[in-house]
Amino acid sequence: MANITEAEIRKIVESIVRGTVSGNESAEKWTSTTYCGRTLVGVYADMNEAIEAADRGYRAVRAMSVEQREKIITEIRRLTVAEAAIMAEMGVAETGMGKVEHKRLKHILVAEKTPGTEDIVSEAKTGDNGLTLTEMAPFGVVGAITPSTNPSETVICNSIGMIAAGNGVVFNPHPNAICVSNYAVDLVNRASRAAGGPEVLVCSMVKPTLETANIMQTHPKIRLLVCTGGPGVVKAVLSSGKKAIGAGAGNPPVIVDDTADVVKAGKDIIDGCTFDNNLPCIAEKEVFAFRNIADKLIAEMQKNGAYLINKDQADQLAKIVLVEKTNKAGKTVKTVSRDCVGRDADVLLAKIGVKVSKDIRCVICETDFMHDFVQHELMMPILPIVRVDNIDQAIELAVKAEHGNRHTAHMHSKNVDHLSAFAKAVETTIFVKNAPSYAGIGFGGEGHTTFTIAGPTGEGITSARSFTRKRRCVMAESFRII
Repeated sequence: MANITEAEIRKIVESIVRGTVSGNESAEKWTSTTYCGRTLVGVYADMNEAIEAADRGYRAVRAMSVEQREKIITEIRRLTVAEAAIMAEMGVAETGMGKVEHKRLKHILVAEKTPGTEDIVSEAKTGDNGLTLTEMAPFGVVGAITPSTNPSETVICNSIGMIAAGNGVVFNPHPNAICVSNYAVDLVNRASRAAGGPEVLVCSMVKPTLETANIMQTHPKIRLLVCTGGPGVVKAVLSSGKKAIGAGAGNPPVIVDDTADVVKAGKDIIDGCTFDNNLPCIAEKEVFAFRNIADKLIAEMQKNGAYLINKDQADQLAKIVLVEKTNKAGKTVKTVSRDCVGRDADVLLAKIGVKVSKDIRCVICETDFMHDFVQHELMMPILPIVRVDNIDQAIELAVKAEHGNRHTAHMHSKNVDHLSAFAKAVETTIFVKNAPSYAGIGFGGEGHTTFTIAGPTGEGITSARSFTRKRRCVMAESFRII
């Protein structure tokens, strides 16, 4: 299949903007394998059929050399960079969340810093009794659930790692991001074909549902489940009885003490909090600032595109961005409004009658610890600031606000003792010091990237080796050559 043309890109994006997807009456137009006249490879109407196709892809890639596998991954990287702007536009148009330029940068980050086959390293141990070789083997077919917050980025990131490990993949994307997720699936299959791999290596659903997810979770050919999403879907996957990797929720706190470079901290926190309108799960969600530097920190945030609202306005906004629902246990709980997640700061402010320019990137406010903005992961550019008296109080409150997710935390300080104490207390998978949150996934920081951060199941910042199982081969009394 030829690469998509600029005219086709415009046609797809314009169709999304006109409301042909995402819950509107004409959304059924998109529940097929043809999008605006262009057939997508690897997208199926039946989950069982998709799993069988992914199994064929797995057997094909299993028969390939590691070098051939890497050629597929190289082509995935190339196409992802070339079509990053397309997927960014599609993602924002379909979900209504995030910023196009930031999504473009996220796709490039995934293309350039997701580990490939170099992450699969064998181990050898020799001794008086011979040689033991331990190798990282594929599971087979991986069933993956992906979110609406980072849809195509997660599909491509997972695909690179899972293919590098030698697996086939079937995705059950978030229902609010079907179009862009399936576009990414098609991209991976186009790359596979161009590099001499199977025509269908990864698969997805025309219309993903809870039923298709259940089929995936119980199908005997699915050997590993990987879920990137909210606590509900992660819990379901972990209850499946299969080996599962769960990347769950976070509510990352930030501590700023009185040794910090406050000018830099103000800029870094706003940059991190507003990246893709706070959709990344690692993004700063609440700030605990020492009382004696809080005024200066707030002033620096305002210099970097933050708009300060008062307590009454914060309470008013909280009633809009958080809605009450009844859970399965019959209890009334607060949850984020889908109409507010990932929206621009000026759009959120307009909901309480405050008109600002597009230069405003973030809504900030001073609150107490129990305010809803502190206690709930909002995934929108709203940042509560709580004043604290000392490091002990800051750590105590920050750990409580993180809610034991052990996902991500941040700190701005030049005091090594403070940094060490917080890192030990919060126990998060990612701990970022004196930088924007996105440094934690390799954007402006060292290390590889991923959009599947598996805190609940312990794999942490996943990569190709996370999607393998160890196999041991023993040669007793031989091949010890020293």
